Amino acid sequence: MSANVIEVSDGNFSEEIEQHQGVAVVDLWATWCGPCRMIAPIIDELAGEYQGKVKVAKLDVDANPQTAMKFGVRSIPTLLFFKDGKVIDTVVGAQPKPALAQRFATHAA
Repeated sequence: MSANVIEVSDGNFSEEIEQHQGVAVVDLWATWCGPCRMIAPIIDELAGEYQGKVKVAKLDVDANPQTAMKFGVRSIPTLLFFKDGKVIDTVVGAQPKPALAQRFATHAA
């Protein structure tokens, strides 16, 4: 995980994401999930490219089931895009970098 990505949990999710002013992206993943591992380096790259514009966080769904249930996450990887604490977009499944970069660019604008 890069220095531009923070780890969030059920315990600090509200403080870190729902109370954050601006755009935040949360990558919901698990260690056993192959597609999650495939997009992890892409998320790290985008976190660096959008540093200062988008807050990027990762949430392990196995260790933090409450947050995953709260947002109705049924499959991973799931990316939740927040603006001022409200979900504005969702991406389910592994996507190529251009597709994810487009979402980042749209919401960071």
